[in-house]
This record gives sequence, C-alpha cells and structure tokens, in this order.
Amino acid sequence: MNEFGRSRGTDDPDGSSTGKLLVAATPMGRFDDASPRLREALACADVVAAEDTRRALNLAGGLGVTVSGRIVSYYDQVEAGRTPTLVADIRGGATVLLISDAGMPSVSDPGYRLVAATVEAGLAITCLPGPSAVTTAVALSGLPVERFCFDGFAPRKPGRRRRWLLTLVAEERAVVFFESPHRIADTLTEAVEVLGPDRRGAVCRELTKVYEEVRRGTLAELAEWSANGLRGEVTVVFAGADAAEADPEDLVDEVQQLVDSGERLKDACAAVAQRHGASKRELYQAVLAARDD
Repeated sequence: MNEFGRSRGTDDPDGSSTGKLLVAATPMGRFDDASPRLREALACADVVAAEDTRRALNLAGGLGVTVSGRIVSYYDQVEAGRTPTLVADIRGGATVLLISDAGMPSVSDPGYRLVAATVEAGLAITCLPGPSAVTTAVALSGLPVERFCFDGFAPRKPGRRRRWLLTLVAEERAVVFFESPHRIADTLTEAVEVLGPDRRGAVCRELTKVYEEVRRGTLAELAEWSANGLRGEVTVVFAGADAAEADPEDLVDEVQQLVDSGERLKDACAAVAQRHGASKRELYQAVLAARDD
C-alpha cells in the first residue's frame, strides 16, 4: 500500500485510528509545480476537502489524475460547520486531503480550523509542502529578508489600514502581505505617508503565471507605478525599518506632515520616533518648542 492508500474502516489493534489529515500546497499557476506526493494524494485520498471543488477537479485534470475519493467543499463560510464531519472521517480511518485554491491551506486560506481540530483530537496529520506566494515573493523581492513576518491581507478600511501601517514603522523585519489589485494604489500611497517615500519594497503580481511581474523600488516609485491599479493576484514585500538614531529636531517637519494629513500629534510623534529610533518624548517636546518659536 502506498503512503496515501485507502484505509477507511481499518483501525490499529489498540483501537487508535489509522486515518490522517494531509495538508497540501497546490500550484499557484503552473500544474507542473505540483509535487509527486500531491498527485498521489489526489488519486488516493478517501476525502478531498477543497476550497473550490471545481478548481480541485480542474487541478486533478491538469495533472492527469482521477480523484477516486469523495470531494467536499471547504471554504470560509462552511469551514466551521464541516470540520466536525471531517474529523469524524479521520477518526474512522479515512485519509482526508485538505487543499486550497492555490498555495498552502491555513495561510490566509481555509484550513486552520480543521488542522486545530485534528490536533486537538490527537489524530495523525502531516503536510505535503509546495508552492507559496509568501516565500516566492520573499525570494524574488531583492530585499534583505533574513528575517521577515507575514501579515496576511492588508486591512480594507482606511482607518485600520493606517493603524496597521503605523505598527510597521519600527518593524525591522521585512513584511510580506497580500493586497487586492483594486486597493494596492491606495495602500502604497498611504505607506509613503506613514513609512516614508524612501523605504524600499517589491510588488509581485501573478507569481508563477504567464504574466508574472515583480516591480522593485522605493515606496514612492511603487505608488506612482500602481496609480492606475493592477490586475491579478498581488503579494507585497516591504523592507524592514532602519534602526538608525536621529536628532529629534531634524524630525519636526516630518511629524508636522503627518499632523497636517490628519494624525493626532502624539500618534505622529510616536510613528516618526519609531521610524528613526528617536525618543518619542524628546520629539514631542521638539515639536512643541518649534511651534512656540
């Protein structure tokens, strides 16, 4: 029997289940990026839990694989309700393959609930590694990425997005996130205001696909380039913050620009001080002193 051979109804003599959950990465665009283990799992799993069943069948067809198990949809709106049934399948001895539309389940895609429930139930779980937009963008960014963090999708609402960007002001790790092609211009424009025009970044579009494009430059350059919007799936990488210290008096104008754009003085001082490694208290006092002059 192969690694993913059918096992429904077969339990170990000690009463433990022989079922398992397979969390598998799927290609982002090219079928030939699929691993041999994914092909085998698609053909042999008892249950395929897919974010979109049509895309799962299209993937199998592109790989020349016939799905012999049951296919069930497992997207955001049904994730909570279908998790107990899938855990019961695994407990009963089934091999359940979990896939999203592209990349790795649980990484800004459905999957976390099933993984957590399987772990909680003490059942077997393994991962079939493969394509990921996160690591692909990091590798192509051309930025210092020895240390990086992943922030999922950028917040949609302007207020939340600005607060999120403020948390990145002093972040010394590179930051990777997903963004809608319709919102990327607004996000980059606001990033220029909060993080500074000279911070570097990379915008990766349609990774591994026919029209793959990676644009690198300062945030100001990227904002100008994206002003008319983009098409396709977008992954963004921002370089980490420079921790170099600065004289608070040299930062007064930068604080005032944020205040003029609507930021509260204390928030603006905190953001600029973190960006440059300066003292927030000293910068606040420098701003007040400049106003008195």
